Amino acid sequence: MQSKRQQRWLWHAIDHQTGAVLAYVLAPHDDAALSALMSLLTPFGIQQFYTDSWGAYLRLLEPKQHTVGKTNTQRIEQKHLTLRTRIKRLARKTICFSKSVLMHDTVIGMFINRYELGRPV
Repeated sequence: MQSKRQQRWLWHAIDHQTGAVLAYVLAPHDDAALSALMSLLTPFGIQQFYTDSWGAYLRLLEPKQHTVGKTNTQRIEQKHLTLRTRIKRLARKTICFSKSVLMHDTVIGMFINRYELGRPV
């Protein structure tokens, strides 16, 4: 099993109104991941962020632009469920599960690019 430092998490931002994926990053669970995602979101001119209460959000987002709570994060949690359901590599008890970080990153990236961003893969 990988240590927490080696694990990579899917960080993505969606449009609150439409549910469309705006940007994503596959990175460890640390402040640098949020910084990388925020740099990808800069061109969108986002005025309000809806998140859970993880510390990086509290440290890196301006309080006036940040709303914490489950009510506004349900749509992104639904996207996580869809990923787990449709990409069997993310389910540990399947024969498709891979321990390779590169394979996880590749499969997740291809899925998001094809089904969320409409790009050919």
